[in-house]
Amino acid sequence: MDKLNVLVVGAGIGGLTAALCLARRGHAVQILEQSAEVTTTGAGIQLSPNCTRVLHSLGLAGELAAAACMPDAIEIRYWRDARLIASAPLGHGITAKFGSPYYHIHRADLAQLLFEEVSKCCGIHCSATVDRVLDDGREVSALIGSTTYKADLLIGADGIHSTVKNTCLSDEKPRFTGNIAWRATVPASQFASLTSTTQLWWGPGKHIVYYPISRGELINCVCIVEKSGWQRESWTEKGELSELQADFSGWHESITALLASVNSESCFKWALFDRDPLPRWCTGRVSLLGDACHPTLPFMAQGAAMAIEDAAVLAACLGDRSDIAASLMRYQNLRMARTKRIQRVSRRNAYVFHMSGMVSAVRNVLAGRMLADTMDWLYGYDALRSN
Repeated sequence: MDKLNVLVVGAGIGGLTAALCLARRGHAVQILEQSAEVTTTGAGIQLSPNCTRVLHSLGLAGELAAAACMPDAIEIRYWRDARLIASAPLGHGITAKFGSPYYHIHRADLAQLLFEEVSKCCGIHCSATVDRVLDDGREVSALIGSTTYKADLLIGADGIHSTVKNTCLSDEKPRFTGNIAWRATVPASQFASLTSTTQLWWGPGKHIVYYPISRGELINCVCIVEKSGWQRESWTEKGELSELQADFSGWHESITALLASVNSESCFKWALFDRDPLPRWCTGRVSLLGDACHPTLPFMAQGAAMAIEDAAVLAACLGDRSDIAASLMRYQNLRMARTKRIQRVSRRNAYVFHMSGMVSAVRNVLAGRMLADTMDWLYGYDALRSN
């Protein structure tokens, strides 16, 4: 296979994983990142077996195990009385079933271990905001001010507001979903009983999920609320703790106690945006990856996982330099149906999680089977064998 020169735009989880997958196959990779340094905002992230098998194939098994947590189970509970609606095993049980573990990790820890590996084999250029992308059929160029980077192909891993997408494929804008998300972490020492499971609580018009991260030192909390009148999309936007607590007033005392322990300086709020699946991810020597082509709402915990899967399939599809466009189209065709399904089910879950009245009672009866069925098709997928 010919060695290709590749530009990856964006140094988030998807971009770093793509760069590492490509470099492991012998390609020369340069990453263009608009921020002044490679950092990842946010807190917790869930890594299910469908993506940990990719990360393990890159030699990161030991590092992941050292930095992450592996809760024993996921439990779904009713907002008012903590009644158990459904549960499913995680931990060693899910590893035995699917061949790879289910980890909970701080996003910064994952970004750091990926960055350390990528920096050994790829070039990384920070403060590099791409203005335009040009493809003349022989090579592709990324223009950054007066500087031009050239390569055989370019991968846009630059998120839901992708410059690469807007320049080369579609300028369709994302839309507000009517949901806002709160995120916070609390010291696990205050809630020792919460470190062995992932908890998902369903209530009318809102839900909350929390789980251990940072080697069990922190509890990561994400609270989703249907709300209008506020549409700022920033993971670093501070929120008023009193508003968060008011949003969950009347919930079970376990939830109100958890939110009472949040430090007001570490309470963040952001609006959730969505976009319909794109009809096309690739054009010539340019392709998209992750949220740039299939932004995924967080109601399946699969946003990062889809980008990691993309990275493995993309790297496997690239072959001879004379057929780059066909290789990229093959990657798109292998990935599009699955990512559309994930987007669709994640969007549906926004409705399912927030049901009320009689329809929620029917949902609760069916929840266990729905959870088991979803795990089978979701976690059983093997990106390393998909092509």
